[in-house]
Amino acid sequence: MGAQQDPDAELMLRVKRGDASAFEELVNKYKQPVINLIYRTIHDLDEAEDLAQNVFVQVYRSADRYQATAKFTTWLFTITRNLCLNEIRRRSRHRAESLEATLSEDDEHSPRQIEDVKAAMPTDEILEGELEEKIQEALRELPENQRTAILLCRQDELSYEDIAKVLGTSLSATKSLIHRGRETLKQKLKPYLRTGVWKD
Repeated sequence: MGAQQDPDAELMLRVKRGDASAFEELVNKYKQPVINLIYRTIHDLDEAEDLAQNVFVQVYRSADRYQATAKFTTWLFTITRNLCLNEIRRRSRHRAESLEATLSEDDEHSPRQIEDVKAAMPTDEILEGELEEKIQEALRELPENQRTAILLCRQDELSYEDIAKVLGTSLSATKSLIHRGRETLKQKLKPYLRTGVWKD
């Protein structure tokens, strides 16, 4: 796909020519989706924000080599996923310690927070919050490829073909990952949902 069909690719080509305002526009547009993807992969908001900065540093440094041969988002999320995988590998030795620390912090602080939130929130919002928590928990338990495929699927502008490029898999393998991930999520979330229908 050329830049003519992808306005973001055109912006990136302007970055390649030294246009700082085009880079700022891309950062403003994609900073939150990048942070969201990283956070849902590594479950650490501070680290997600730091890694998102690294993603955009890498985008900027790679500008001179950028070719508008695919959608900008495909290229961006490929960089994001690679940095996430590097981070997962880096911290894999210390995963158990990090998890224990996180759980004990949550135990220390969450009872008071939950009371405050429940006092202020209507019942529907509490249920929505609990469901979102269960969805995040179920997502965390998926294999990395399935989780990333599902998260990328939630990005409106990404097609299955784009997701396949980010994951480095075939189109059929990508569809299979998404299908298996959704089925697993549906089974895990059945107790919390009125129907077994997956809502995109």
